[in-house]
Amino acid sequence: MTAILALAPIVFGLLALSAIFSAAETALTGASRARMHQLERDGDGAARRVNKLLSDQETMIGSVLLGNNLINILASALATQVMTRAIPGAWGVAAATALMTVLVLVFAEVLPKTLAIVRSDDVARFLSAPALVVVRICGPIIYAIQWVIRKTLRLFGIELSMEMDVLAAHEEIRGAVEYHHSEGLVETDDRWMLGGVLDLTHLDVSEVMVHRTAIAMIDADLPSRKVVTEALDSPHTRLPLYRGDTENIVGVLHVKDLLQAMADADGDMDQLAIGEIMREPWFVPETTSLKDQLAAFLKRKTHFALVVDEYGALEGLVTLEDILEEIVGEIEDEYDIDEADVKAGPDGTVSVDGSVTIRELNRALNWDLPDDEAVTVAGLLINEAQTIPKVGQTFTICRHQFRVTGRKGNQITRLEIAPAGPR
Repeated sequence: MTAILALAPIVFGLLALSAIFSAAETALTGASRARMHQLERDGDGAARRVNKLLSDQETMIGSVLLGNNLINILASALATQVMTRAIPGAWGVAAATALMTVLVLVFAEVLPKTLAIVRSDDVARFLSAPALVVVRICGPIIYAIQWVIRKTLRLFGIELSMEMDVLAAHEEIRGAVEYHHSEGLVETDDRWMLGGVLDLTHLDVSEVMVHRTAIAMIDADLPSRKVVTEALDSPHTRLPLYRGDTENIVGVLHVKDLLQAMADADGDMDQLAIGEIMREPWFVPETTSLKDQLAAFLKRKTHFALVVDEYGALEGLVTLEDILEEIVGEIEDEYDIDEADVKAGPDGTVSVDGSVTIRELNRALNWDLPDDEAVTVAGLLINEAQTIPKVGQTFTICRHQFRVTGRKGNQITRLEIAPAGPR
């Protein structure tokens, strides 16, 4: 009886520690990172500890779980020892199991976690100091466990680096945006804008560039008066200059530089030296991500680059506007030509230019067509059909019917898209 009375407080003390671990796990994973960062900027030490723990969330969770499991196992072992002395044999073990299951479930799991969910920020700040101590003690053990886990997963063909976090920040943000959009708290336009920002890392310039067949160029060997005429007739302010072959880009003509040169020549266009006015072309690989290209645009203070493939052949051009349009949608000014790339018909069908990108179409009509294997709508149809369809052919893709209405050579110029099924 004396042993039972001596062990009982220890068991309840261990359950109390287990409750603290459970509350810390739930509170730290549910705490608002935005609020914690703001509190840290305001000088809150507890918030700074929370942010430090969240910076390596996998190690933090592993350490808390390790400590919690050790305490629960120890408490269960001691409780079994106590109960088997009072009730010898298997019935004592069964009684200890039933008792500890109820105590752990109610007082060490449900109760503390419920409190942590309701007041996650306050509980996280309150328990940040002891949690940080636990992480420092258990951290090396968790790193060893992670190493074993990754080596084991590698046997099944799953590769995880030691630096890889289980939670991807971008996907977490995207999931929050999608959830709030489904709840009606985020407008469709805002959803696309936020998604566009997150996609900059995953998209290459080849996916948003103007294809070489659609680039407006000027022959640098033309008389200067003719160059001026073509430049002023173009809706663009920056125009590539070529010599001999359109693949041989020798410079970029900026209309503002051209006007300044005309002013310096008192309007005498025949005296202009186009070779002295044009700027050096800037070539970028087609595999450059939009995030890196945006940073390069800002660093070089230029908004225009020519895109080349791995062999140095011209593929297209990309501008700062092309990247911004991935975030805010189509940007048009008074010089843009409305070509009605996407026209909705009265019967629900949509007439689409083949060069329209899948992302543009999804944004315009709030669709969800896949853009993993193709960039343009025509490319999506060709990829699915595994051939170049003829005019009048119809294919069903992602519950939509695609019918070719225009083709020029091997290029699909126009499609009609309608929901699958009877029209």
